[in-house]
Amino acid sequence: MRKLVGRLTGRQVPDDFEGTLDDGEYVLTSAEVKSGGHMVATSLGLWLPGSRRVGWHMISKATWGGGALVLIEATEASQAGAAVVLEDMPPVRFVFAQSGKLPDTIHDRVTKSIASRHRHELPGGGAWFVQRKVPGRDGIVLQVRPDKGTDADAVERVAEEVAAKLSLMRTDLQQ
Repeated sequence: MRKLVGRLTGRQVPDDFEGTLDDGEYVLTSAEVKSGGHMVATSLGLWLPGSRRVGWHMISKATWGGGALVLIEATEASQAGAAVVLEDMPPVRFVFAQSGKLPDTIHDRVTKSIASRHRHELPGGGAWFVQRKVPGRDGIVLQVRPDKGTDADAVERVAEEVAAKLSLMRTDLQQ
């Protein structure tokens, strides 16, 4: 049934797709990567060639140009109270023969995952405080992405304070 629906909607998993979609996860679009495999955008994230999905909330930056995508993925470096402190991985470049709807889909999904963002200057640099929706889960997570060289203790202290205040605000709104 899944393949029939995929054929009818044009949202079929490519034949060489190596991943396994979660229950309820569906394909939005895909594009063939010149070095091999496909990049597949789904309701839950972006599948890179091979079998690894990056959640929309873990994409720090995606830049398009000249038929290529430069992707910066974040990893969870630490926890500061209810906040997650992120660290960016090195950029990775993917070249496509034809990208189709993939650039627009990535832009749309990453943008829609952001509920709010605020830049805060800290000793040694600064950090972005971003509230993001996590695909497939209810609620919002506070992510903190510090600049290189920013005082880690200051980042954690401020992140904990902000997360606690946001939690209180949510509690007040629910009452």
